[in-house]
Amino acid sequence: MEKPIPPLPYDSHANQSNYPGTQSTRASLVGLSTGKAIPDEVTASSPVHSNSKSSQQSGSDEPPRSNMMNDEKRNNPSFSKTLTAIHVYSYLVIFSFIGTLVRLVIESLAFYPGAPVNTSVLWTNVGGSCLMGFLSEDRELFRAADPEISDELWNTQHATRKKTIPLYIGLTTGLCGCLTSFSTFARDLFLALANDLPVPLGPYQDVSLFQPTAADTKAPNGGFSFMAIIAILITEIGLSLAGLSLGAHIAIFTAPWTPTVPFSRLRRVLNPLVMLFAGSCWVALIILVALLPHSHDDISLWAPEIWQGPFLFALVFSPIGCLLRFFLSMKLNGRIPHFPLGTFVVNVGGTMLFGMAFSLQHATISSSNLGGGSYIGCQILQGIMDGFCGCFTTVSTWVLELSALKRGHAYLYGGLTVIVALGALTIEIGSLQWTQGLTTPICFA
Repeated sequence: MEKPIPPLPYDSHANQSNYPGTQSTRASLVGLSTGKAIPDEVTASSPVHSNSKSSQQSGSDEPPRSNMMNDEKRNNPSFSKTLTAIHVYSYLVIFSFIGTLVRLVIESLAFYPGAPVNTSVLWTNVGGSCLMGFLSEDRELFRAADPEISDELWNTQHATRKKTIPLYIGLTTGLCGCLTSFSTFARDLFLALANDLPVPLGPYQDVSLFQPTAADTKAPNGGFSFMAIIAILITEIGLSLAGLSLGAHIAIFTAPWTPTVPFSRLRRVLNPLVMLFAGSCWVALIILVALLPHSHDDISLWAPEIWQGPFLFALVFSPIGCLLRFFLSMKLNGRIPHFPLGTFVVNVGGTMLFGMAFSLQHATISSSNLGGGSYIGCQILQGIMDGFCGCFTTVSTWVLELSALKRGHAYLYGGLTVIVALGALTIEIGSLQWTQGLTTPICFA
């Protein structure tokens, strides 16, 4: 007789309401967000649970008091739920750092003279979608999470069961979600509409993603803007969907050689370490930003303030965006059938915030004002765009939902997301650009 499925504490793809298996876990998601008791992630098949139970039934010597206290904590649903939630948040914080840093590095490396495409965020979106496809389809990495169930049962329920594992949540919602950025993709759409998409020119050592481009590189008006938007839409969405499919095929092809995560070490070693380092790393970054020296003598491309400022501020803001996306997705994704409202809200809302920060940074204002007119304010705005908005919005989850929805629902969901986000940027940035014009940010001048 097959072992029944235990209730799940929460869904790692909380913002993926239409992925197989998420419907059955939505009630548990609500339980986590409202603070109700949620069963322990450690099932009855765990060694600690089975050993304590057998010792009590056999009438053997009483185990040490410390072991009894640990068993009581593990069997306490409230304590287990809280500990598991802390592990999830810790993984999200750590992987938000990694995803943001990798995204910024790849964007900088992909912006060079002669690049085949001028949208540098394309390769991070494709890479993050490919990783999302691998993790969603993979059936081997987290196989040891339920060692007692049969292979046939695991193959049909792996998508649901592995979503209770904090590491899996960190890899998908944290790493993939922060590696991809819908707000940056929407920014490139608007810049293509405004004939202002950055084009790298000149020697490689003088080209920077943050530096302005020459005015003579702009395309003429008219239908060229329309063709540029179509090109970005096809390349970004098409290649991200292709990357998602490629990752799933890689997971299937490499299944015989994919190792399994040892869950005993994961629970005893990795989870506590991540919980310890997540908060300490975040605090260290905040202190480092506060103590960062400010000198305007060196204005070269690799000056400390040119790259340290945007990178460090982005890392400081990245966990906030990642955690907020996780909570909003849990709350909203189950509200409307066949329409992931949570992902829609974070992508559109994050793009709107991106547009406001971009306008403040590029507006002609006095240097005494707070915001883009001051050097630190300019760097903070850049950190909000790259860190908070980049992690608050996501492409990997978005394309995963598009691939899982029915065709009509997918066109409605995807088209509405792009149209609303692009319309918001047109109002926020376009109204400034076409009236007063955009200036070079003071922190990159």
